[in-house]
Amino acid sequence: MILPGVRDPRFVTIRRGGTLTDDDHHLLALWAAACAEHVLGLFASVRPGDPRPRHAIEQARAWTRGEVGMMRARAAGGHAMGAARDLRGAARFAAYAAGQAAVVAHVAAHELGAAAYAIKAARAGGGEAAGRLECRWQRDRLPAPIRELVLDDQRLRNDICWSVFDC
Repeated sequence: MILPGVRDPRFVTIRRGGTLTDDDHHLLALWAAACAEHVLGLFASVRPGDPRPRHAIEQARAWTRGEVGMMRARAAGGHAMGAARDLRGAARFAAYAAGQAAVVAHVAAHELGAAAYAIKAARAGGGEAAGRLECRWQRDRLPAPIRELVLDDQRLRNDICWSVFDC
C-alpha cells in the first residue's frame, strides 16, 4: 500500500476541501508520467505489443490538457496495472508505474506511486545503484512549484514505499 491511512490535505484539491490547486495537480500528473515513461522500456522489452502502459501515460498527459476526463485516465491506469499482473520484476514494476501515473487524475497522491514503482523497476533491471540513479533523475525533473511538496511526501511516505526514496 503506497497511500497513507489518512489523506494529506495538500494532495486534495481545493474544491474537495484540500489545498491542492488544479495547476499543481496537473504538474504532479505530468511529473508522474515522466517518471513512468522513463522506465517504460523495461516493460516494452518484455511485451512490445502491449500498448496499455504507454496508453496510460498518454492519458495522464491528455487529462492535464483537458482532452480526457478523470474517469478515462483512471480507467487507462487500471488497464496498465492489469498488464502487470502476470509479469515479474522490472517489467511488472514499469507497468505499475504507468498505471499509477494515470490514476493521479483521480487521487493526486498516486504521484508517489508512479515514482516509487519506477525506482523499483530500475532496481529490478539494474540493481541498487540503478535505483538511486532513477531517484536522482526523478528529483532533477521536479517542477519548482511542486518540488518541496513532493520531497516532503517522499520523506513522509518513504517507509510505505519500500524505502526507495533513500537516494
